[in-house]
Amino acid sequence: MTDHFMNLVNARYSCRDYDPERPVEHERLVQCIEAARLAPSACNSQPWHFTVIENREKLLAASKCLQDSGMNKFADNAGALIVVNEEPATLKAVIAEKMDSQAYAQIDIGIAAAHICYEAASLGLNTCILGWMDEEKLKKTLGIPEEKRVRLVIAVGYAREEKHYNKKRKDLEAICDFIR
Repeated sequence: MTDHFMNLVNARYSCRDYDPERPVEHERLVQCIEAARLAPSACNSQPWHFTVIENREKLLAASKCLQDSGMNKFADNAGALIVVNEEPATLKAVIAEKMDSQAYAQIDIGIAAAHICYEAASLGLNTCILGWMDEEKLKKTLGIPEEKRVRLVIAVGYAREEKHYNKKRKDLEAICDFIR
């Protein structure tokens, strides 16, 4: 079982070249959201809401909201976009009172986003997590209430061409100390 997960970790990458002719099957998107729904969260708060854009016209309009300063032009070719909104975290009062310095909702959203990306990889899909956006324009385009906070957008689709490469990461010794 562990080998399977590490295979996903090694295979998953931030795709920036999607095949615009290959739509993502609705059922696969549902599976990705189901994986996020089951993600752990502080006090089981589940401080997220997902807006999945499958409609091509809406996707292109939303994609333009991600392209300020020439960024993220590849999102136009994604098969779907998953907009991740932050919902209020409902931490137990005793915990919230003592631990208000942690941004639990944002941590939980990161965990849910990882679940989406790894489930997508297990289904043969590619993803890229995007944080660069014109949030106000995106909310207006999608009819998301002004008081909501968009934290991430995840581009999902099939890569035009599968890429396998060795990831360049810091050595384990540079990022971890073991106290034994």
